[in-house]
Amino acid sequence: MPNARVLIVGAGPTGLVLALWLTHLKVPVRLIDRAAEPGTTSRALAVQARTLELYGQIDLARAVVARGHRVRAVNFWVAGKRRASASLGDLGAALSPFPFALVFPQEEHERLLIERLAALGVVVERGYELASFEESGGEVHAQLKRPDGGIETVAAAYIAGCDGAHSAVRTTLAIGFGGGTYDHLFYVADVQAAGAVIDGNIHVALDTTDFLAIFARRPAGAVRLVGTVRDDPARTSSEQISWEDVSRRVMGWLPIEVGRVNWFSTYRVHHRVAERFRQGRAFLLGDAAHIHSPVGGQGMNTGIGDAINLAWKLAAVLQERAPESILDSYEPERIAFARRLVRTTDRAFSVVTSSSWNARFFRLEVFPRLVALLFPLRAMRRLLFRTVSQTAVNYRASPLSEGRAGAVQGGDRLPWVPLAEDIDNFAPLASIGWQVHVYGEPRPAIESLCRERDLPLHAFSWRPALEASGLERDALYLVRPDGYIGLADPRAEAAVLAAYLDARGLKG
Repeated sequence: MPNARVLIVGAGPTGLVLALWLTHLKVPVRLIDRAAEPGTTSRALAVQARTLELYGQIDLARAVVARGHRVRAVNFWVAGKRRASASLGDLGAALSPFPFALVFPQEEHERLLIERLAALGVVVERGYELASFEESGGEVHAQLKRPDGGIETVAAAYIAGCDGAHSAVRTTLAIGFGGGTYDHLFYVADVQAAGAVIDGNIHVALDTTDFLAIFARRPAGAVRLVGTVRDDPARTSSEQISWEDVSRRVMGWLPIEVGRVNWFSTYRVHHRVAERFRQGRAFLLGDAAHIHSPVGGQGMNTGIGDAINLAWKLAAVLQERAPESILDSYEPERIAFARRLVRTTDRAFSVVTSSSWNARFFRLEVFPRLVALLFPLRAMRRLLFRTVSQTAVNYRASPLSEGRAGAVQGGDRLPWVPLAEDIDNFAPLASIGWQVHVYGEPRPAIESLCRERDLPLHAFSWRPALEASGLERDALYLVRPDGYIGLADPRAEAAVLAAYLDARGLKG
């Protein structure tokens, strides 16, 4: 594919989504992966609401929801007794068109993405390995090792490293990957099981030394188990571990009977963030840029967020609708979130796994009581949803963010507003382009400027209920292609909008 403008290394969810979005934006890509076949096993399960919202822009969300499994509740067990139950249901009602918790295993997720890419004429080139690359003459020149062992030299405008924790792109760039590895050894297993906890919900069993989480998936009776291997992880660090080595302490007092083990693997949890996410014409995304504990189901979704953030910016530059300087916003927007995520999941993971007396007391005695006490509160449920769903992620510190109107600031996600049955203010985002939103009456000068700049203007009738979303009546919101606010102007002045566009060299 000699005319590919972006070479994507790695065909996991991050690389597949980057390829899919770029293809929707008419940017030719080349997608390679060293693996001969797509993955058939994985640890990632959760698809968060923000990911589904972004997928809605390319008509993918409905397929993911249809193939996934909605989780109704999370139950917490201590010493064989259910100590707390948190009903999820429509946890984020009025906050998102996808207010629920969804399980859709990574291997199935990847198959769907591959299907969508194939329908658009893009095929993953398997067995291709990145040997080396360098930047010269305003291009990236890469040497690829083909499946037959031969070397192929290719040129592209940019290269995207979506090639995981052992990224060849990151290694070639000599970018540091600081962090560490937790001592605990965990296992993940797909099994067929029966019992009272095989009810379609999530069950988390806590103990002094052991941990077990049970995730329902399709078909009925199929579950994924994540737990500890043994009390002493040091004893197993150099051994070949099997299902027989799994600690049975927690499983012994849970109402679960494992019938068949379909897949089993062990792993250690890492927490690392790359020093940089960009170097010249090369970018790092997903696990190549950041890895962290699985607490909260954030990893795969964060990589997908990286991909979408970068995709529309690359397309704008390659199609001469924005200067190359817009790419400078990728790293600060995504690295800030990655660092914060590693810090928060690290703290949560330490509480779950620590053997200290304080940590044990908190997770076995205090935490279940807090869940029972606080989770029924509407404010707590909304806070939890916004945090875990990634709908609270913002880019307020970005050079692309400016202004405030109502409670909404530049860099915030556009608040979701249902307008009628099956109609909302997210529908125009399917254009994947800059657009102006006015909730109320747009000024004639704004209408005129939008026509001159070929900038879509969407006016929504004001209703008092909109105040709850934080939007301000008659204010101007310039929305980015990824659904975040670039400019929020309460006075809706054409001169302010023009100045924003001109200062950043944006052409619609």
